[in-house]
Amino acid sequence: MKLVVQVKLQPDALRATAFERTLPAVNAAANWVSAVSYERFALKGSVRELRKLCYGGLKADGFGAQAAQHIIKRVADAYTTLRANIRAGNLGPETSKRRRKAESKPIVFRLHAAHTYDDRCLSWNYDAQTVSIWTLDGRVKNVRFACSPNALKQLTEHRKGESDLVFRDGKWFLIATIDVPDPETYEPRDFIGVDRGIVNLATTSDGDNHQGRRLGRYRRWQARKRAEIQAKKTRSSVQLLAKRSRREGRHATHVNHKVSKTVVAVAQRTGRGVALEELQGIRERVTVPRDQRARLSSWPFHQLGAFIEYKARRSGVPFVEVDPAYTSQRCPRCGHIERGNRRTRDHFHCRRCGLAGPADYVAGVNVRNRARSAWVFVNMPDPAPA
Repeated sequence: MKLVVQVKLQPDALRATAFERTLPAVNAAANWVSAVSYERFALKGSVRELRKLCYGGLKADGFGAQAAQHIIKRVADAYTTLRANIRAGNLGPETSKRRRKAESKPIVFRLHAAHTYDDRCLSWNYDAQTVSIWTLDGRVKNVRFACSPNALKQLTEHRKGESDLVFRDGKWFLIATIDVPDPETYEPRDFIGVDRGIVNLATTSDGDNHQGRRLGRYRRWQARKRAEIQAKKTRSSVQLLAKRSRREGRHATHVNHKVSKTVVAVAQRTGRGVALEELQGIRERVTVPRDQRARLSSWPFHQLGAFIEYKARRSGVPFVEVDPAYTSQRCPRCGHIERGNRRTRDHFHCRRCGLAGPADYVAGVNVRNRARSAWVFVNMPDPAPA
């Protein structure tokens, strides 16, 4: 299982100057390669073709062989991802404004966008907690880094692959990839169904409810502050808005980590698995009132599901995703499905058998019941050959 570990670099003034010169130059070079790729091949450039056109120019600008190769590969990967998103419909149909905008110009990399290093451009000394890294000013050695003891242990035992140099809020970070072996998954005695929502972030089939009221107040307060800052329309207000956006994102990530950690810990302690609704394309399927659109679009439901999934895999807890159709309208006792079973957001009342209860809890029970069937089906032995 691939995860990432973030460490904070602690360069002195001379080394920091080398970083500050290198990262913008690398991204400017990536923008040049991207423009060449778009002009010659539109969205279909490959690494081999770009290498023929751009490698010599990058070398002439002072980039080493490996740095030039990384820049070219990074641009080619960006166009590959864009083509994949277009084919998957993630940018809408051909007539959509978002897709036409993406197809009408070359990909642009931000001035301080992260840049990728492999083991030929970046080496680690775990005992001394230092790194040696390539820059335009030459190889910069003995740059100290700081991280937790657990993160250092993971780096020492499982680091594998590339690392990204990141500049954020005036600080330098390295984000390293680690490859942790998957533990053996046990046979679950049952499942915990989890229903995700806006008012209640996560409600389990056990009746545990992770409410979002406090978070909702925090986000409404942030929205009011954003409106006040936007009204000023100054350069400093734009910077302050970006800073507040990152802070709110970190807060949402922290909340999702806490919720996912609790759900997986309960499942592991009781020998059960975790089941979620598959919410792929929820923004296209769900229609909400105008005043709730921002809340639906901005809260990272996918992130919460991804956190639960990777924490479950890391702990050996079985994890399944089930069909979300009618989980909030189906009665778990008699199976009756009707929109009238859930007349309000908070309450469920079956019009056939009279079963009543909190709507999110009922949805969690339906997710759990579907996970039971899905697990049996997935683990069914293959039929004997005729």
